Amino acid sequence: MRQLRMAVIGVGHLGNHHARILSGLPEVELVGVVDVNPAQAALVAERLNTKAYSDYTELLDRVDAATIVVPTIYHHIVTKTFLEHGIPVLVEKPIAATVEQAEDIVDTACRRGVTLQVGHIERFNPAFEELQRRPIQPKLVEAERHGPFTGRSTDIGAVLDLMIHDLDLLLSLVGGPVRDVSAIGATVFGGHEDVVNARLTFANGCIAHVTASRVSPKPKRRLRVWAPEGYAGIDFVQRRLTLVQPSDALRRQGLCTKDMDIAQKMALKDEIFGKHLETLDLDCNQGDQLTSELRHFVECVRTGRRPRVTGADGLAALTLAERVLAALKQHTWEGHDQGPIGPFEMPKPIGRLFELPGKAEAA
Repeated sequence: MRQLRMAVIGVGHLGNHHARILSGLPEVELVGVVDVNPAQAALVAERLNTKAYSDYTELLDRVDAATIVVPTIYHHIVTKTFLEHGIPVLVEKPIAATVEQAEDIVDTACRRGVTLQVGHIERFNPAFEELQRRPIQPKLVEAERHGPFTGRSTDIGAVLDLMIHDLDLLLSLVGGPVRDVSAIGATVFGGHEDVVNARLTFANGCIAHVTASRVSPKPKRRLRVWAPEGYAGIDFVQRRLTLVQPSDALRRQGLCTKDMDIAQKMALKDEIFGKHLETLDLDCNQGDQLTSELRHFVECVRTGRRPRVTGADGLAALTLAERVLAALKQHTWEGHDQGPIGPFEMPKPIGRLFELPGKAEAA
């Protein structure tokens, strides 16, 4: 079987990794990379022994598939162009800038019968893959996705840049529909929200608290799930899964401390994890998720297999993200609509939390 001719459209920070990985897959021929910055395209192309382009339309008759890694505002036009030409696409998350654009992309893929995959990469994180193999009914979920300011993805805010990862994971893990959404957030740099907290109530009774920040000093990507079956915690950075479940004896008999003496309670303190609550800590470092995601896309193009993250999945995540953004804009900081509302208006501070050494003296 001949190699799959592929191109990467947009070779900035993330697209550069797309190109690097695809160039190393034996079943792929990387025929070109595209970027509006000719110097960047040339740099990547030279390193990977391929051709550089500044206009993606030049590749429409030269490729069998493409990955789209351009800024979100261009996802719709670039992705639709390839799909209209019958070329399978993996488009990075979010699928588009608006739900209407996403619907158009999905409709185009369906009408043309072309493979469309959306780059919700955490679905391929081996720790999340391992969790999905387990029988679990999430009833309370906490998702945290924090990181430092990078200067990238400034065309969108923290919801579409970061939180949408966890919205997609929740829809995959919990299912829908989501009945209620409330949110609070603030802008730090201007233009878009940079810190967000959302509370989601699912129709099946699950409650999810989701936070995203791109002004945190250290990266944190964590998911914690409480369920009738036990507890599951994922560290996406370390690719580790922690599982806790009640022992069979605890399930059958329960545990009551009312009639225990001091010695028994102290013994219980040492025995609770292990004897009564069984724990399993799994190191899931079986490879990086971007390579897994791209290999999966190549396989889907070759075999016609349904992608793990379809266009409909990308549309569902974006639809939920827009609900979070709408709730964010309606939040009243002082409990009434006469005061500041939404992420761009904040109550006036009543003072400083602290003074830096020497600052007060200098003043």
